Amino acid sequence: MQCDLKISSTAVIIWHNKKKNQDALRSDKGIKQLMYLICIVQATVFPSLMCILILDHFTTRLLSSCCKMSDLMSEGITIVEDLHKNREPVPEMKAIYFMRPTAMCIDAFINDFKPKPKYKAAYVFFTDFCPDDLFDKMKKSCAKHIKVCKEINISFLPLEAQVFSCDNAEAFKSIYTPNSQDRDQTLETIADQIVTLCATLDEYPGVRFKKYSQPKLAELVDNKLARHYELDDNSKKKGKTQAQLLIVDRALDPVSPILHELTYQAMAFDLIPIKDNAYEYDDGSKKEALLTEEDELWVKLRHMHIAEVAGQIPKLVKEISASRGLSQLMKKMPAFRKQVTQKTVHISLAEDLMSHYQKNVEKLCKAEQDLAVGADAEGQKVKDPMRTLLPVLLHPHDTTDKIRAVLLYIFSLNGTTAENLNKLIQHVKIEDERGYILNWEHLGVPILSTPSMFSFRKQSRRDRSDEETYKVSRWTPIIKDVMEDAVENKLEVKDWPYQSECPSAWNGSRAVSARQKHKGSSPDDLRSGSRLILFVLGGVTYSEMRCAYEVTHANKSCEVIIGKSPYRCEPEKMLKMLHVFCSGLNNAFFVVCRLDAHPDSTQSAGGHL
Repeated sequence: MQCDLKISSTAVIIWHNKKKNQDALRSDKGIKQLMYLICIVQATVFPSLMCILILDHFTTRLLSSCCKMSDLMSEGITIVEDLHKNREPVPEMKAIYFMRPTAMCIDAFINDFKPKPKYKAAYVFFTDFCPDDLFDKMKKSCAKHIKVCKEINISFLPLEAQVFSCDNAEAFKSIYTPNSQDRDQTLETIADQIVTLCATLDEYPGVRFKKYSQPKLAELVDNKLARHYELDDNSKKKGKTQAQLLIVDRALDPVSPILHELTYQAMAFDLIPIKDNAYEYDDGSKKEALLTEEDELWVKLRHMHIAEVAGQIPKLVKEISASRGLSQLMKKMPAFRKQVTQKTVHISLAEDLMSHYQKNVEKLCKAEQDLAVGADAEGQKVKDPMRTLLPVLLHPHDTTDKIRAVLLYIFSLNGTTAENLNKLIQHVKIEDERGYILNWEHLGVPILSTPSMFSFRKQSRRDRSDEETYKVSRWTPIIKDVMEDAVENKLEVKDWPYQSECPSAWNGSRAVSARQKHKGSSPDDLRSGSRLILFVLGGVTYSEMRCAYEVTHANKSCEVIIGKSPYRCEPEKMLKMLHVFCSGLNNAFFVVCRLDAHPDSTQSAGGHL
């Protein structure tokens, strides 16, 4: 039986009060703040004030996403070590192990205490459930050194206040490669990660899924949630909370990952080579800045349209110029220097983005928007998508931009003929790299059709004709329609079946199961504190992340949280990933019709070269 450390609500309250000043600064960090609370509180209940923290690769990323080294040091953590690297013994100190319950991590832990212990004692915290065989192996080898062993149910990464990731680099390939041998196991892992998110938020949501998308994942998540809450610390079954979980896949909206999005964050990660959130800029010398939520100006600007950000630049330049006349003492203040640095970074980034926009992107946006929306800026329907596409193909744009335009053309038709597609591929000169286009079929997106295909009902969109938009930014991600419909209880049961009962606030007067009819209710029925959690299998775009914040802001009674596996869909990365993810398969030119997979999304092909 596992030894367990019970962290009482009193201990958490004491810890929270002790850090209330810091928490006040972090109050807008959402999931990240909650993760910080759960992870760091572990260290505060130990009798020793000085500890070594030992992390594996995943937990290093996890902690790095929600706290800094100074936060750890303030809680008595003096050294942070890598579990998988050679370390010098420190026998007079206690060690906190925060790791995944994998064979590799367990073996590395056992090696720390055999033949001679490196540390005085071990306090072990697993991100999620430790299999019995691994736990028995650890207990048999070094039980006398383990003072605490606890599963804390955190196996996801918080990316932003309202964005999380089920981090698994191989998930995309495992799930979407035809005849994948480990698809079921990957879905099991993702389901476990989603459950740990719900546990961290203390939510037991009702589960729904997009028809024809991921019923298997929805069933796994719902079953695992039921098992998790049957075994809670209070020995009584937890009832459904005021939350709803929607599960979709990338086929819901193939347009958003391909379109040139012109809001600040999305544009930056599309057009600038940013790696691990690090932006390189020149301020007299080469410098690097992290675009994270620690940068308050980044948080303020990230969801603004580039035109609005450009309007902020003169103000920032003026503020920096005014600062040069201040006293040397004022200039040396850390907070002041930080603000000046942030302004300098974003002046540079905004100028870089405007340069890209004026050089190339502006010419692409009108055609892309017309193809995506199906109408021009004046609201006139696009009758011949090929006429919209041709100027892009004839202009000397780079190959990636032409591929993106061709995909938007195909998406606008919900598939085109093999003959027409072959001509398009020849025109873009990617005869040997057809996977950039054809492999979208593996995501359930119609690419190839036949002339005999007949029209089906297209997915209806919310009317946004009264909303103010820029002519080059008329497209709204489909996920925003889903979010707003869910909050307003307008999702159709035939399109969004129930995997399990949902709280009454989400369905009218009573709970509804998959076999019951749905009765709508008004947004006023949602009590304050409700949560809508969306999980997108196949990745999420920055524009879709922005939508979560926008819908939350517009509906104060409901917080929207969005998650993904495995990637944030940066367009070029998405295309490369699709091109190579099934490189071991025969990528010959073939025809695949998905009428049986997504009947509602298929429309007759048209428009030939």
